[in-house]
Amino acid sequence: MEYGPLKMRELRSQAALRRGRVIALALSVALAGASPAAAQSLTDRFKSLFGGKSDEQAQTTTPAPSQPGEAQSEDDCPPVTVRAGASTYAVAAPGKQAVGNDVRYQASITKMARECIRNGSEITARIGIQGRVVAGPAGAPSSVEIPLRVAVVQGGIGEKVIGSKAYRTTVTMSEDGSVPFTFVAEDMVYPLPSAAVADSYIFYVGFDPQALSGPSKAAPKKKK
Repeated sequence: MEYGPLKMRELRSQAALRRGRVIALALSVALAGASPAAAQSLTDRFKSLFGGKSDEQAQTTTPAPSQPGEAQSEDDCPPVTVRAGASTYAVAAPGKQAVGNDVRYQASITKMARECIRNGSEITARIGIQGRVVAGPAGAPSSVEIPLRVAVVQGGIGEKVIGSKAYRTTVTMSEDGSVPFTFVAEDMVYPLPSAAVADSYIFYVGFDPQALSGPSKAAPKKKK
């Protein structure tokens, strides 16, 4: 069957439109399969997790200012994990143990992030902790003080603590008794490790009740 010039132009236009749709579909599939973490820089991921408003509207303390120096890649920044036995913090009614119906509130750590900045022979680390405080059967007060500790450790046989700091942050409870919170430690500074031991470094975070009894870095209250 032969077509006139007008019909041929119409057919070519339809074919080009179909090819464009196929290419667009392939591109959308490729983008959907890409890892969001790979598409974001370390700083962007850090800010999206702790710097902006989350779906849970977490109470954020110690906002993250920009740091001078050379940003280290994720591979050069030690991993961060919760210290064994320090992932939860429960407080009981006066004179009681933090179990069962005597628990006033319990805090837990849900997410962590870190960023490293090199300044000459030193590393300044920003360690982010996101968690949640839940009221217990004994009833929580209107605000609770959460003790935290951040440490950088050289792992291996016989761990070596390179630096450790205690912090306190205050969380205002809500009527439903379940409140997310976020804390960012800005001042963890330690000597640049040698290449021979750098891979054994690790950041530990966790709750530390002793932080409430001694000097610590109290987080400033978030301005409204």
